[in-house]
Amino acid sequence: MATGQEAHAPTSGEYIVHHLTHFNSTGHAQQAVIDWSVWNIDTLFFSISLGIITLFFLIRAANKATSGVPGRFQAAVEILVEMVADQAKGIVHSAESRKFVAPVALTVFIWIFLMNSMDFLPVDLLPKIWAMISGNEHAYLRVVPTADLSATLGMSIGVLLLCLYYNVKIKGLGGWVHELFTAPFGSHPLLYPVNFLMQMIEFLAKTVSHGMRLFGNMYAGELVFMLIALLGGTATVMGFVGHIIAGSIWAVFHILIVALQAFIFMMLTLVYIGQAHESH
Repeated sequence: MATGQEAHAPTSGEYIVHHLTHFNSTGHAQQAVIDWSVWNIDTLFFSISLGIITLFFLIRAANKATSGVPGRFQAAVEILVEMVADQAKGIVHSAESRKFVAPVALTVFIWIFLMNSMDFLPVDLLPKIWAMISGNEHAYLRVVPTADLSATLGMSIGVLLLCLYYNVKIKGLGGWVHELFTAPFGSHPLLYPVNFLMQMIEFLAKTVSHGMRLFGNMYAGELVFMLIALLGGTATVMGFVGHIIAGSIWAVFHILIVALQAFIFMMLTLVYIGQAHESH
């Protein structure tokens, strides 16, 4: 006889909500999309860990570089370096700036690629491991840092700070302030407020769209993987077969999304920094 206290399997909605909830500093489910008082510990852990792996990867490649016939690892890294260097050369015309900007773009590309690639892990793998470690079967954990808006906006704000730095470095503080009030409509005093407002809107729009684009694509991809995972939980042969087929097809397609989103974020980083070198 049922007692009414038996544990029941989560519904589809409960399953998705649980997997879309961060392990944060409050220890509770976060209701707001953005809450500056809450730290998403899972996002910080995975993004920092993958950042360290990115640095290790690049340092190891630099230490193993030889002038002779390159191995597979060195050849792969050289292809990446040449690709980023070519893109930087076509966008950022200052050779001096490229000495810093190109490595930054390369680091951004590899780092975001690794963070995006966390989506390829089975949806329940790391959350279940974390539940066993923490001793809480309902513990929250999200493993894709780029599916967290706070992470992608943080990176886009970092790019904004670089743009502001190069605006001042290339044009001088006085030259940049003059540009803020005279572009894009001209240097008439009546147009100063309009020009300044347009400049602020441009900086804000570029920063928000830069972060939102990456977040939106990775969040949607993560959600699709969860929906596919629900097929595997059905008690039918067709559901299990559909889970395998759909998961395989989406994983192959998602490889393109993972690489493309990393490339787009890197290219926009170069474009925005390149624009900071140009005068209106």
